[in-house]
Amino acid sequence: MSGYVLGTRARGEGHRLHVHESLGSTNTEALARFRDGEAGPLWVVARRQEAGRGRRGNSWLSEPGNLTASLLWPVDDVEPGQVPTLGFVAGLALVSALAAAGVTGCRLKWPNDVLASGAKLAGLLLEAESRPGGRRAVVMGFGVNVAATPQGLPYRATCLRQMQYDTRAEDLFVHLTDGIVDAARLWACGYGFARIRERWIADAAGIGAPVSVRMGDTSVQGIFETIDEAGRLVVRSEDGTRRTVTAGEVHLGTAATAA
Repeated sequence: MSGYVLGTRARGEGHRLHVHESLGSTNTEALARFRDGEAGPLWVVARRQEAGRGRRGNSWLSEPGNLTASLLWPVDDVEPGQVPTLGFVAGLALVSALAAAGVTGCRLKWPNDVLASGAKLAGLLLEAESRPGGRRAVVMGFGVNVAATPQGLPYRATCLRQMQYDTRAEDLFVHLTDGIVDAARLWACGYGFARIRERWIADAAGIGAPVSVRMGDTSVQGIFETIDEAGRLVVRSEDGTRRTVTAGEVHLGTAATAA
């Protein structure tokens, strides 16, 4: 099971690591550890994930050579309203890790994807849970297409190997564990979200371009203006009115006009 190790800063902050040959879902395993009394920060990594989950219940199968990792993070001292902003912390940490591994040109797609030349390279999944006694934790799940691109998807996807990078999942993971430490310090239990937001916007895909957000049977179309102080998507319509979106299926650029 050797190969995956924590970065220097992650080890210094007391992070720990469990590596598995195969799991149904690293997020599910991390949540199970929390229910059994684990406090975190704990990384759970699987070389192969058989029953991963994406947002809105979508499945996520990870092939060998790709990175599948989840971080159990305690949030007992975090205001509940600030907990969802950890998704932006995770996104910034992943883009930082990719840059540290020499991968350039990656952009963050609201709320939970990383794009490379408009194709999906990685996805994030944030799940929160509370237990009796006031214990609360979040699991940040990361799925990065390193060696293989998933097939049969309804959108464009890519992987680092297809992009001509020889980065290994193990190498990227080291950078990710240190990147989380750096981003979490900036976030400061939510009190520093303004700084996280500023950096996230600088790395965002599609700002100033057409966007369409599908929410069930309805959709919002306009220009992706920014994200607000709570991390919500701000869409400006043709008449200048603005609408904030908390969740939905997002299409950017030409895909927005066709949605």
